[in-house]
Amino acid sequence: MSSSPIQSVCVYCGSSPGNDPAYLEAGKTLGRSLGEAGLRLVYGGGTKGIMGAVAQGTMEAGGKVTGIIPRFLMNKEATEKALGQLDELVVTEDMHERKHRMFEESDAFVTLPGGIGTLEEVIEIMTWAQLGQHTKPIVLANINGFWDPLSTLLDHMRDAGFIHTAHRVRPLIIGAPDAIVPAILAAAGEHGEGDARVIERL
Repeated sequence: MSSSPIQSVCVYCGSSPGNDPAYLEAGKTLGRSLGEAGLRLVYGGGTKGIMGAVAQGTMEAGGKVTGIIPRFLMNKEATEKALGQLDELVVTEDMHERKHRMFEESDAFVTLPGGIGTLEEVIEIMTWAQLGQHTKPIVLANINGFWDPLSTLLDHMRDAGFIHTAHRVRPLIIGAPDAIVPAILAAAGEHGEGDARVIERL
């Protein structure tokens, strides 16, 4: 493993597969990239949908996986057998504890397609960055333009005068799943732990 400040990457994503097969494929590709780079995957512990694809891709590439899941979601988002295959499983009492633990365990954040929960997670991480609580790289995996509406909204809020530290808030926007890990490592190497810049659909 390299001396990069990036050792583990948190991935936020849907526990469902979504309607586009590209979403699952992107999850598996990202997981494989993490494993091949010797980076640990930190994620929500689900073994279904895109969550499951990321974990599977990481493990198939020989990577380590830490799943962090609230007790009440264990039977909904995962199967006991699949959870047993993870290198580390952390069971929390609630969502708040889960999110805090995921933040603590991670050096960078990637958001694949997902629903309201996925959006809430990345927005919270961006909020903490805006408030100066961290400088860890944040990536929106813009698979088939999935995050275009959020990118437009961020621009709108900035132009309307509500985001005064855009350099802290603006995530890397990357369309190609296999370009995400190199971009994170480059951002960490060139800008400490992540002066986030926009990379449009590499």
